[in-house]
Amino acid sequence: MTSAPPRLFDPDRRAARLRRAGRRFADADFLHRRAATETVASLEAIVRSFPVAVDLSPHAGVFADVVAPLGERVGPVQAVMAAPGQAALPLADGSADLVVSILGLHWADDLPGALAQIKRALKPDGLFLGALFGAGTLKELRGVLTEAELQVRGGAQARVSPFADGYDAAALMQRAGFALPVTDVDRVTVRYPDLFALVRDLRAMGETNALAGTIRPLTRDIAARAAALYAERHAEADGRIPATFEIVQLAGWAPHDSQQKPLPRGSAKMRLADALGVKEQGGD
Repeated sequence: MTSAPPRLFDPDRRAARLRRAGRRFADADFLHRRAATETVASLEAIVRSFPVAVDLSPHAGVFADVVAPLGERVGPVQAVMAAPGQAALPLADGSADLVVSILGLHWADDLPGALAQIKRALKPDGLFLGALFGAGTLKELRGVLTEAELQVRGGAQARVSPFADGYDAAALMQRAGFALPVTDVDRVTVRYPDLFALVRDLRAMGETNALAGTIRPLTRDIAARAAALYAERHAEADGRIPATFEIVQLAGWAPHDSQQKPLPRGSAKMRLADALGVKEQGGD
């Protein structure tokens, strides 16, 4: 028997964060729309249709809105809400031509398991396109919160989620059994007047602390010290502070006999220059 993955997130707490975001999400949906736009750009380059499309994103409607210009190439998008933080997905095996997840999978306790279930839910030669926050996300906030709590309280606990990096994501896609997996990282810097404006956006996105276990409330003194540290260490010339977000884009196909197969090691039939479509320059 295999042991269950460690419980990283509290599903009830995560669900409460999403409910609280509610109507305010429209005021801070720019990262989700950016990720959805990148996902649709990938679809635009693929000459085929996806009649059965499923959206596993925590904020339903963003992908459907952005993909609408593709018309009938993507069938009506079915929004499916998975249990927050859990890997069990309510999808039948081999049921979808396309599965999309926009900025939600970083909340999965068992990311490898979630990816494996998505792959099983796809029809042969079905496509998965995902986006999740990566390792560099909120690196400034993570640092100042930890130091402020240490200074004021004498001890600190984790308050920003652990995130996978692009290399981890590529390996996880292969481990889950996706064919032709591709990952890319989109790094975004958002500038705010102060830490409290950043926190307002995170709350509107439903992206505040949902880690499992007891969470000690941040006192006003800790929050004020964190804001001061953020300004001291990261403020730009105009006084605004940067917040880093890394969006890891994922793409992979459910295996099918028609797909390209990698050649066995040592049996390459094509030069790298030919594969990349570039001309080699002669040496001196």
